[in-house]
Amino acid sequence: MQTHQTEIAIIGAGVVGLAIAERLLAEGREVVLIDPNPPGSGASYGNAGTIADYATLPVGTPDVLRNLPSLLFDRNSPLSIRRAALPSLAPWLLRFGVQSLPANAKRNAAAIAALLADACPLWEGLAQRIGGTDILQKRGCLYLYETKAAYRAAHADMAQRRTLGIKVDLIGTEELHQLEPGLPQVEGGAAYFTNAVFMADPGLMVQRLASAVVAPILPHKITRLERQAGGVLLSGDGVQVRARHVVLAAGAHSRALARAAGDRIPLETERGYHIEWDMPKPRITRPTCPTGRGFYLCPMSGRLRVAGTVELGGLTAPPSPHRIAKLVEGARAIFPDLPAPDRTWMGFRPSLPDSLPVIGPSRGGTDVIHAFGHGHIGLTLAPITAQLVADLIAGRAPQRDLHATRANRF
Repeated sequence: MQTHQTEIAIIGAGVVGLAIAERLLAEGREVVLIDPNPPGSGASYGNAGTIADYATLPVGTPDVLRNLPSLLFDRNSPLSIRRAALPSLAPWLLRFGVQSLPANAKRNAAAIAALLADACPLWEGLAQRIGGTDILQKRGCLYLYETKAAYRAAHADMAQRRTLGIKVDLIGTEELHQLEPGLPQVEGGAAYFTNAVFMADPGLMVQRLASAVVAPILPHKITRLERQAGGVLLSGDGVQVRARHVVLAAGAHSRALARAAGDRIPLETERGYHIEWDMPKPRITRPTCPTGRGFYLCPMSGRLRVAGTVELGGLTAPPSPHRIAKLVEGARAIFPDLPAPDRTWMGFRPSLPDSLPVIGPSRGGTDVIHAFGHGHIGLTLAPITAQLVADLIAGRAPQRDLHATRANRF
């Protein structure tokens, strides 16, 4: 049995856990990270690479609520459910439905927007510190509307985002063609988020972040958390770690440990997919989301990545060949000549009914701090979460209001 003692133990070495470690080390703290998987090998690697400060809308909205039955049980929908998981998901789905009501969705959007403020400059600062500025691209992001009706409907959506401080231009087909001549002609147009930042290789960025974190990373799975006099005892597969503070940043794997810390969090798992085609020069120059299809076209370094869709289905079921096939079909609807993809991937997003993470002290006290549940914006919120966790551990007033992310909100 390996034993370790440290000031701060961070459970989870994804982008959120690593960003927290980087921030705490810069403040002179002693840190140990614990993760059974290689750093950044999960959702931190397989995402769309967007620093999505514009992603202010929660997954649950009145429109989604109206269409929820068809969305969930249509195998071809961008939002679907594995039917075998329905009994265990039912309580989560009820909460999701409540959070999709108009007043709740509006409140959640405002809270998400407040969290996302300054996401891009904070990432630029982090990238500079870890030698990752060459990976960042400041070319904005596009939402693509393939029909005139979808483009007209987007005006209300974009007006709401503007009230939340988002810079976005609605552009027609001619300007869209000038920006991205490699895209096919569409009837509608696009929303152009001009300030958005993109990572040409999120996996490489997280590798550089991991290299910059000069702290032990223990390759173990923590299964037990116990409060003791003077700290917290963590134990798992052949390891024990005693720490004065524990930060729970294990993403989709956080629920049981949060319960051990005193909090029942309705955390469920979204299974996200991506497929990739190797090509010297991707056909677009900025991430583009065909909004009706639920995925992003991502011009990664040396490859085109198509990432997205939401499948509620837990942590144990194998990848769905059908979901992968639908991504291929959707990509070929935009680029018909694409061959078979060079690789496919599936990972787990931690999902909460209101689309807000849990950031803040556990019910039992500040010796355990929650930092998980970021859903689709974990990459975006990593440096912000790190800043907030560092504030809490130092006893400073957090730089953002954490009322909306408190563990006892459910």
